[in-house]
Amino acid sequence: MPATPARPSHEPEQHGQHEPGPHQAGHGPEDNDNPTAPVFHWFLPTGGDGRDPGGVTAVQGRTRAATRRPADLRYLAQVAQAAEQAGFAALLTPVGLGCVDPWILASALTQHTERIGFLVAFRAGFASPTLLAQQADAFRKFAHGRLRLNVVTGGDPAEQRAYGDHLAHDERYARTDEYMAALRALLDGKRVDVAGAYVHLEGAQLADPAVKHPVPLYFGGASAAAEAVAARRADVQLLWGEPPSALAERIDRLRANAGRDDLRFGLRLHVITRDTSAEAWAEAERILAGLDPDAVRASQTRFATMDSTGQARMTALHQGETPSHAQDLLVAPNLWAGIGLVREGAGTALVGSHDEVAGRLAEYRTLGIDEFVLSGYPHLEEAYRVGEEVVPRVRDLIGAAKTADAGPAQ
Repeated sequence: MPATPARPSHEPEQHGQHEPGPHQAGHGPEDNDNPTAPVFHWFLPTGGDGRDPGGVTAVQGRTRAATRRPADLRYLAQVAQAAEQAGFAALLTPVGLGCVDPWILASALTQHTERIGFLVAFRAGFASPTLLAQQADAFRKFAHGRLRLNVVTGGDPAEQRAYGDHLAHDERYARTDEYMAALRALLDGKRVDVAGAYVHLEGAQLADPAVKHPVPLYFGGASAAAEAVAARRADVQLLWGEPPSALAERIDRLRANAGRDDLRFGLRLHVITRDTSAEAWAEAERILAGLDPDAVRASQTRFATMDSTGQARMTALHQGETPSHAQDLLVAPNLWAGIGLVREGAGTALVGSHDEVAGRLAEYRTLGIDEFVLSGYPHLEEAYRVGEEVVPRVRDLIGAAKTADAGPAQ
């Protein structure tokens, strides 16, 4: 295996030997028993839910159609229970000005579920890594694991300023780099002493940490600064749905930069799946026809002010234009960019029959995608549909391909 890149000079000084962290211990205690099989997660609509897409981390783009179902604890517990019953490994809880606090929500939902994990998003740098590590450690103790962390650097300067953060784009990622290094060491039970440009800790250490429950660090970002952090710090690099050729290029580059073979890749996608392709595209047409022009304009205006490379890549797929027909926003086989007209972040959906969608997900798996974070509107019903109709088909396709590669039994 290639040598791991040299750590920067502000790497935390770590003391003590403990059980291995996620880099050494696998990719999470809730995953299936086959480490080579893809892992499937679902999304929690913490800003409200409905049959139509809308804004997630901010209120721009949210419409009554997208939030007909209030995101109260009773409804979100139903979504969590549906995802658990459908076999998903974890639930992504988003973070932002338009979101409820993900820590409080995830903690509450542990009391309404038994097995499913929580992929809790947080903004790096808004709280001390020691405090964040204490919160994570308490969660994994009381929930008997069931925790993954999604490290969010932030790509909307206006939203960052609302939180009191005035750092420029690359500085934010430099801070995230230091933050993730300290957090990883603390969660692994080590004492941390570090004097970095953004993180300065003396004698930081968790009391009796639950290191038997590893906490993988998920991380997203498409800029050069973000990819450098992913190469050094991430257990799972999250990507948004782009044409396979574009993702293959990014995966190859990230692997080469990481210089290690334990970096996993996750793909965030929406799904519009039905028994037939015609039914699925009829649903995409209904969604497109129902988009509020004011919501589209408000969303695109906000996206234009962001300094997120990933958001720019999403916007480039639809150019902010609402066409007359859904298939005019088809950017790759079965990959539709219409969601991104009103939703920030992941803005593409796989549209097609259950077999078609499963086939595309299996193709992404061959590119190196290890985990999928999926969603559909409404999230309650679609958790069952995707979990029952699509996920088993993906696993069957991957299993059949492995059997074919192995050749006839000797």
